[in-house]
Amino acid sequence: MSELQLRMAEAGDAARLLEIYAPYVEKTAITFEDEVPAVSEFEARIMRTLKRYPYLVALKGGQIVGYAYASPFKERAAYDHSVELSIYVDANQRHQHIGRFLYDAIEAVLKKQGFLNLNACIAAPIGADPYLDDNSIRFHEHLGYRLVGRFHQCGYKFSRWYDMVWMEKMLGDHAIPAPAIIPYPELDQ
Repeated sequence: MSELQLRMAEAGDAARLLEIYAPYVEKTAITFEDEVPAVSEFEARIMRTLKRYPYLVALKGGQIVGYAYASPFKERAAYDHSVELSIYVDANQRHQHIGRFLYDAIEAVLKKQGFLNLNACIAAPIGADPYLDDNSIRFHEHLGYRLVGRFHQCGYKFSRWYDMVWMEKMLGDHAIPAPAIIPYPELDQ
């Protein structure tokens, strides 16, 4: 992992991030998005995320090879200490510890911000499936996430039904009063 570098995503990264993301949309059920967004939409997503949450990219040899970002778990204030995480790694760069590198980094940032609950919403196959395996579930288990719920046949893509699982990891104690959340742009890096 020493050859990997990390930095904050920028709007100008949108085209490269879409190159990584598009195969997941077009060829897998890993994401339930069924059309590849426009570059302008991806730019807007990046900028919207960075107003409060980290959006990190991993670079190898100067090229972006993966990205991870946090987003609200739910919009209500009661959920302020919880986030949902998303990660995508270039399909040609998988199994090279890039995912672990990104998750270690984003978890450290989120902990500094005051977030406590990390949530991952993961598509789950129902039996053998050409568009989806359980690698993401196993990856999260390896990183200390635990299964907390399964929604049955709630996603439909490629003329098939998919389950959705939720996994969580706690970053710290749930003190009272709850710690203040520091928006990502205000965080001392």
